[in-house]
Amino acid sequence: MAVTDEAIMKIKDMIVSGDLGPGDRLPREADLAERLGLSRNSLREAVKALSLIHVLDVRQGDGTYVTSLEPSLLMGAMEFVVDLHRDDTVLQFVEVRRILEPAATAMAATRMSEADIADLREHLRTLDAAPSVDDLVATDLEFHRKIAHGSGNPVIGSLLDSLSAPTQWARVWRGLTQTNAVERTMAEHRAIVDAIEARQPDVAQSWSTIHIAGIELWLREALS
Repeated sequence: MAVTDEAIMKIKDMIVSGDLGPGDRLPREADLAERLGLSRNSLREAVKALSLIHVLDVRQGDGTYVTSLEPSLLMGAMEFVVDLHRDDTVLQFVEVRRILEPAATAMAATRMSEADIADLREHLRTLDAAPSVDDLVATDLEFHRKIAHGSGNPVIGSLLDSLSAPTQWARVWRGLTQTNAVERTMAEHRAIVDAIEARQPDVAQSWSTIHIAGIELWLREALS
């Protein structure tokens, strides 16, 4: 294991074990290096790497702190990696969506508040009024984001947020090329909201699976 990787693992272990928690300030560099049996140079490289993925926050003139470690913050690095994939690997991201999103939709059917469901229903009207495919995709992304976060699980919400970017161009492409794609999308959205509103998690999950699987099937055919 490279010395920088070892340093990263040792800092991670301190956080996992509870020696360092969200918002805690790291000990002085010299003290921490001695405590962990590391050179100061490898410790600096580890701190730099962990700050890039938002685990640590380096404040000039103040010190280095553990961040809040909120999922939405930590997923920033994943979004960067995801954004780099613009070829047929987008299909792999759709496959992950097909696994996660129906589960999130089922959770939303039991956890979303009545006010959030009413907001989701209102958002459907916004989708109906979208004047172009680009506008429809933008509002579609927000529709799915509302459901993901309605699951009540911020990790799932953040994961699905990070998976939206590489599938956005595919959604536009589908809307422009597949016959009745917009009408089918809208009908499936309504069925999903109806199931959530009726507090039917199994039905909501099934409609979500149908919805994402339809995108996946179309994409497989388009890429072949």
